[in-house]
Amino acid sequence: MSFRVGMAQINPRLGDLGANMALYEARVREAEAASVDVLVFPELSLTGYFLRDMVPDVAVRLESPEMERLRTLSREISLVAGLVLESPDHRYFNAAVYLEDGEVRHVHRKVYLPTYGMFDEQRYFARGDRVRAFDTRHGRLALLICEDLWHPSTVYLAALDGALSIICPSSSPLRGVTDGADQDDNARYWELITRSYAETYGLFVVHANRVGFEDGVGFWGGSGILDPFGQTVCKAGYYDEAFVTGEVSHEAVRRKRTRAPLMRDEDVDLTIRELERIRR
Repeated sequence: MSFRVGMAQINPRLGDLGANMALYEARVREAEAASVDVLVFPELSLTGYFLRDMVPDVAVRLESPEMERLRTLSREISLVAGLVLESPDHRYFNAAVYLEDGEVRHVHRKVYLPTYGMFDEQRYFARGDRVRAFDTRHGRLALLICEDLWHPSTVYLAALDGALSIICPSSSPLRGVTDGADQDDNARYWELITRSYAETYGLFVVHANRVGFEDGVGFWGGSGILDPFGQTVCKAGYYDEAFVTGEVSHEAVRRKRTRAPLMRDEDVDLTIRELERIRR
């Protein structure tokens, strides 16, 4: 099985659902013309990132008109949308939603909410409490959002749960700019860990990052796909809007895991025993 993934490296407008939905619709049309099977948008790309007190104003529910519009857009192409999701008991989650064939197939609520330095997510969002892989017509996938990917346990769990590809929408900011370098220090670290995860676990890593500025903070873009051998399948440029596509092939996963059967040999019981000991 193989399928084509597109990454919409956009610059959403802070707090403007209507303008950002128009961006989504334009990129969906572009992706359909490019025969894309799965189109991935960045973290909180339907709302903007530094929302602060606007979070309740831009939140959507699964039955909201905005979600119905996304369902309609997903009838021809599978989508990963980044948005604020309100639960029935009025908690607000930084969420990534996978839609396929006009239905919501999976919701991932961000587990690790950064609250340090320029980040203040725990003040405004509730924390997700699970990492799950899920089945699609493009194979078994897992969603992780930005900081989630910095915690190796999330990738480990997704791989053990059978994910063949991990899709990670992000709003990763510029940090540590060095004169003469092609990218900032934060971008270099992201590129290091996505390559390491792909090769270690023998799976594809799809990273869709945003661009633009909010409150004087810039986002570096650089969206791309790494294959199970740690090789770059496709790569968008830094700092500017872009639309980039790449092929995800399960045959590549098979070749890597046949050559290096680390997932086959993983001792889950050992891990659980040692984690229980450490927790005590």
